[in-house]
Amino acid sequence: MFHKVLILWLFFSLSSIIYAQKTYKIKGVVLNSKSLQPLEGVNIIGKKIFSITLKTGEFTIHKATKGIHIFKVSHLGFTSKEITIDVNKKTEFIKVFLEESNTTLEEIKVIGKTKKRTIKETPTVTEFVSKDFLLKNRENSLMQTLSKIPGVSTIKIGSGQSKPVIRGLGFNRVVVVQNGVKHEAQQWGNDHGLEIDQYGIENINIIKGAASLVYGSDAIAGVVDIEPNKVPLENSFNGEVNLLAESNNDLIGISFGLQKRKEKWFYRSRLTLRDYGDYKVPTEQINYENYIFTLEDHNLRNTAGREANANFSIGYISNKIISETFISNVYAKNGFFANAHGLEVRTSSIDYDASNRDIDLPYHKVNHFKVINNTSLEFENHTLLFDIGFQNNKREEHTEPTSHGYMPKPSNTKERDFHKKTFSLNIKDTFKPNEKHHIVAGINTEYQDNDIDGWGFLIPEYNRFTIGFFAFDKFEINTDFHLLAGLRYDYGSLQNKSYNDWFQSTVDNVNGSTSLIYLQRAQNKTFNFGNLSASLGVSYLHNNTTYKANIGKSFRMPLANELASNGVNYHMYRYEKGNINLDPEQSYQLDINIHQKFKNSSIELSPFVNFFENYIYLNPTSNYYETQQIYEYTQAKVIRYGGELKVTAKILKNLHLNASTEYVYSRQTSGPKKNFTLPFSPPFSTLLSANYQFKDVGFLKKPQIYTDFRITANQNEIVPPEEITKGYQVLNMSFLATISVINKNQPLQLKLKLNNLFNTKYFDHTSFYRLIDVPEAGRNLSISLTQTF
Repeated sequence: MFHKVLILWLFFSLSSIIYAQKTYKIKGVVLNSKSLQPLEGVNIIGKKIFSITLKTGEFTIHKATKGIHIFKVSHLGFTSKEITIDVNKKTEFIKVFLEESNTTLEEIKVIGKTKKRTIKETPTVTEFVSKDFLLKNRENSLMQTLSKIPGVSTIKIGSGQSKPVIRGLGFNRVVVVQNGVKHEAQQWGNDHGLEIDQYGIENINIIKGAASLVYGSDAIAGVVDIEPNKVPLENSFNGEVNLLAESNNDLIGISFGLQKRKEKWFYRSRLTLRDYGDYKVPTEQINYENYIFTLEDHNLRNTAGREANANFSIGYISNKIISETFISNVYAKNGFFANAHGLEVRTSSIDYDASNRDIDLPYHKVNHFKVINNTSLEFENHTLLFDIGFQNNKREEHTEPTSHGYMPKPSNTKERDFHKKTFSLNIKDTFKPNEKHHIVAGINTEYQDNDIDGWGFLIPEYNRFTIGFFAFDKFEINTDFHLLAGLRYDYGSLQNKSYNDWFQSTVDNVNGSTSLIYLQRAQNKTFNFGNLSASLGVSYLHNNTTYKANIGKSFRMPLANELASNGVNYHMYRYEKGNINLDPEQSYQLDINIHQKFKNSSIELSPFVNFFENYIYLNPTSNYYETQQIYEYTQAKVIRYGGELKVTAKILKNLHLNASTEYVYSRQTSGPKKNFTLPFSPPFSTLLSANYQFKDVGFLKKPQIYTDFRITANQNEIVPPEEITKGYQVLNMSFLATISVINKNQPLQLKLKLNNLFNTKYFDHTSFYRLIDVPEAGRNLSISLTQTF
């Protein structure tokens, strides 16, 4: 009897072991079939086994028995599909592609939501920019690429540098975020660009309107949020090569990127090199301060430049943890238009026309080093996000030395040197106490140390510390009706350091005598600021219409240049003086967004109203320092309103039409410039574009033609010393196609682009060079090749 029981026990034990050995893991990823972006929250349901995709789109199904299994893959906004998997020890990594549809929530119950659905449910006015958009519309800088989005423009500084403007506001009123951390450089300067490599960027979110609730001070006008790239697929290796050449400034460039992942560890890297000469403008002479400068071969002399950018990241991913450390270095050396930095160039011995690729004086060089770590920890009901960053920005501005006033001729060319170090920490907790509430609470803190050098003084050295606490709740009243409310408190401290001239100046004494002293330009002084911000918004989805409304209060701390600048800005030919009595800017804004989608078309309207209690700006006075007009920072009440209108239509199967228009009205209602507008206010503008895809022609696959026609009205609303800018019309055309060179699944992407087709001479009111009557670049033919592998 004992032997029979023992035999039966061994038999069942062995059967259990054999059965256990025949269970397997199924791993895969779910992607958007159109954009190839990963989909989070997708349900993969089989018989007694299921899984849900992570942020990376990946899923793992445990304890799948050997044999044929059928799974239903479903997600809101996408057509469901069934997949059949033959499970065995050789089962490969599964890729599932879902197609977008108009499926409503009642037809399918899902746990996750698409990116598009999440944006619709969020009351803020947000534009999602895809990698496909960036590829098709890429210009010489990131912000020039994004300027095709209604409500977004740019302040251009030559052919390769620019800075963002959202609804007429820029500089430190727009925050640029890369991989979760605010990009910190010398963005207060008129001629300071954005040190970010636009190659390798996959997704960008643009928030129009006040965003201080989450991003803190400086986000008073909006945010350009460059999101971290998606995690590479498991056991994958791929790369990308971009080649670029342009005719206007003889630009040549290359960008090369790689990424690889095994099971949990991954890395990626990119190297970008660009070299270009002086760019051409459709005029033969420039009139500056009543002096006429002739241009040789239409070259805007000394606007050549070179760039070298590199980045590397390493990351780890598991079911509960995603962590990536990103290291980048951006270097650029660019010349400034020689006739734009004072009149001394008339007596210069430099031969600016010797070569169109020389970078002579004046020029600037900047190096921006950045280390960022993003870590996400998943718990049962909470997701913790940590962003830790260090940035080292070093900017040098070199000018041909010459004496000014009491200042003798300097012994070197380094006029100004800014060295800024920034330490950042963001912590955010996202949790859902129940099915109706989605709560986010967090803290942002940042410390800056800015040192200066050089013989030209403009702003003092300073230390800046900011910290903010915020929380908001996204309340789901029902499936299509959402309410978002939040509060934030910020504290900031700015410590300016004293500065004395390196040369002596003559001053008059009370008794009538004179003395030679080292003038003090700045004093040791500490400024403390605190502020409460709030936001309340609703979104309502009704059939194919989305309604949004959001009202918020935001603020911005004054900057060191606004509080304590005290010197000649030879780049702008003026004396700039700060104001220690400035208060933080207070802004109140109402945003409305209505988006209606039809079968083959859509229309979107986004009006806004904005009021500043104490807007800070640089005001030209009637006083002079030596021969330079004094500009002094002051404050005024400002009312602004405007908006954007966008219409899209699919006329034929292969013909798509788009039209967008934007308008901003600004008026100062107090202060020395009462009843004037604000500086750099963009004029009324319309962009008409068309896209037609032809049938394949020989080796050219999916050939497409893009045209866009920009119509810009006169800008008669100006604030002195600005001048009225005439309206203009500019036509651009592009041709895109793919060519199967190495792999049919990864063809070579060809893009030919012709900007300013008719070589139109026009002025951009928001351009840095507009003040000295320099027109925009002339006709430019560019060719780009992109090969993935």
